[in-house]
Amino acid sequence: MSATLGLTRPYTDLSSIPMQAPELAAPEPENCPGPESDQAGKMDACAGCPNQQICATAPKGPDPDLPAIIARLAPIRHKLLILSGKGGVGKSTFTTLLAQSFSLSSAESQIGLMDIDICGPSLPKMLGVEDEKIHTSSAGWSPVYVRDNLAVMSIQFMLPGKDDAIIWRGPKKNGLIKQFLRDVDWGELDYLIVDTPPGTSDEHLSVSTLLRASGITGAILVTTPQDVSLLDVSKELDFCRKAKIPVIGIVENMAGFVCPNCEKESEIFAPTSGGARALAEKARVNFLGGVPLDPRIGVACDYGESVFEAYPESPAVKALEEIVERVREIVEGGIVREKDGRTGAWVTWS
Repeated sequence: MSATLGLTRPYTDLSSIPMQAPELAAPEPENCPGPESDQAGKMDACAGCPNQQICATAPKGPDPDLPAIIARLAPIRHKLLILSGKGGVGKSTFTTLLAQSFSLSSAESQIGLMDIDICGPSLPKMLGVEDEKIHTSSAGWSPVYVRDNLAVMSIQFMLPGKDDAIIWRGPKKNGLIKQFLRDVDWGELDYLIVDTPPGTSDEHLSVSTLLRASGITGAILVTTPQDVSLLDVSKELDFCRKAKIPVIGIVENMAGFVCPNCEKESEIFAPTSGGARALAEKARVNFLGGVPLDPRIGVACDYGESVFEAYPESPAVKALEEIVERVREIVEGGIVREKDGRTGAWVTWS
């Protein structure tokens, strides 16, 4: 399916991305109610804050674009967020492989992939479509199609050059995320998979707030086995609970290395405290599985190829296929379950 079929012109005007939140004069202090809060600029905690006047005069109330976003996303059955607290754990690679596996496992399934890692958009490169451009039609922005049932949207398609940096503050990033949700003509999808940057900041707050009204199916958290990564993923779990995002489960990436010659397994990153499985048990969420290191994944992503088709015998491919089936079972079952941290009872998110 051509990405330019029936379209009128390429979209490359980054200057038109709207500013959706007030530009603050200083970082938000610890007890800040938030610039969009009805109490912004009026609480005792606001006294003396450089942002007080800005927050007090900023527009308040429900986002006027929410009805349009809800309508646009209504034909999408499931919306998944891929999160990680730490950079470098292979989250974007996992997101790419997850979307490819979903699309290859069922030709009838329609998959959308949204890249909101605004400053580090890498999905187009790994999918082999980095030279494509976004086009518009009367229906909105059209995503780029990797295959007939896999479409992707990324700011990379809007840049004049592939090495151009995006140097934006939070409000500008949030404005683009809103346009991705409101203006992209995804059509009917079985899954919309959203790749986020590391951390728990502007992009995460924006996408979770805007998606909540249309329904977030859940989040998949990606980590590596060592404690320095697990520490940040624990913060991501806390973010999900505070933002009321159901957690589908945790994936351990780079979980050992299987030599392609002798097939002996080695632990490159030792799980000193039990790895992702122990964290999932402690946090009372699902452990979805581990994906071993395989150099062929890196090669496939560099060339924009599908590792599932190029190296179907890879242990990583088999692990990913099992994870996809677990995710599908949880999601298609219509519920995402977690255990309550205090009582140990299962809580059902609808």
